[in-house]
Amino acid sequence: MAASIKEILGVEATLVGAGGGIFDVTVDGKLLWSKHQTGSFPDEAEFIEKLKANPA
Repeated sequence: MAASIKEILGVEATLVGAGGGIFDVTVDGKLLWSKHQTGSFPDEAEFIEKLKANPA
């Protein structure tokens, strides 16, 4: 997914290690996706569209 974000949006994604199965995606402190809240990982294409709609 990080490669697609860089290729399509031209930005570098940064992985921040954590524990407990947490997978949150934030942009400038704004939460865009939370596996904890949704119970699933995002679909890559759907997530890219969400990022495009919420520019930093």
